[in-house]
Amino acid sequence: MARHHTCRPLYDGSVRTHEVVLKRIEDDITTGRLTVGSKLPAERAFAEELGVSRSSVREALRILEAMGLVKTAVGSGPGAGAVIASDPAASLSLALRLHVAARTLPVEDIVQTRVLLETWAVDAAARTADLDLTAANALLDAMDDPSLSPEEFHRIDAEFHVTLAGLAGNVVVREMMASLREAIRGYVMVAVPKLPDWGEVANGLRREHRAVVAALDKRQPGKSAAIMRDHILGYHALTHPLGPDQQG
Repeated sequence: MARHHTCRPLYDGSVRTHEVVLKRIEDDITTGRLTVGSKLPAERAFAEELGVSRSSVREALRILEAMGLVKTAVGSGPGAGAVIASDPAASLSLALRLHVAARTLPVEDIVQTRVLLETWAVDAAARTADLDLTAANALLDAMDDPSLSPEEFHRIDAEFHVTLAGLAGNVVVREMMASLREAIRGYVMVAVPKLPDWGEVANGLRREHRAVVAALDKRQPGKSAAIMRDHILGYHALTHPLGPDQQG
């Protein structure tokens, strides 16, 4: 069972009480105090801890259950109560992949979202005084391995982009990029067999990745964002001539 807070009640009358419960659960998932399979406190204990009513706890759990994030079981045995059923980022990632597969979420929209999120993230990261590029550089080195298959390369590539997005320090942007990771990898991989020379394309991607990190290291926000924008749109341009019926 996950360890929970032993702090004073949080409710101060400024928000609806079930939102206090949602915020606590969200915080505990974000910080790792709750993970998939973790059991939430009993209604009464949770209500007392947060200074809210049991009906507010039940309302919050109903919302989370409808979202597929929590499963609840009635009764008094060891299986009773509420359990974290899925990772929020993983749930959103699955939903995005299904939308892409059904073509209800256009690849062009994913690309535009990437441009918005990632250019903002590197611009903000370049303005950070204590920027740590250790993880990004390690991923760059891993992508330099010439024996990588396109699938392996793009797996590391996706991790690299999520890592850069996290450097800005914005939790929402980081989680959105993590959720988009598989959807991005899907549209990126579908073009690989149709590229005239994967090796040449991969070398170009490596150069662009290192150029972004170099601009970050020199604290050049505008340049970082411009390189990232050209990098994302440039690869997408390679798939554009294939037509929507070939983009999957």
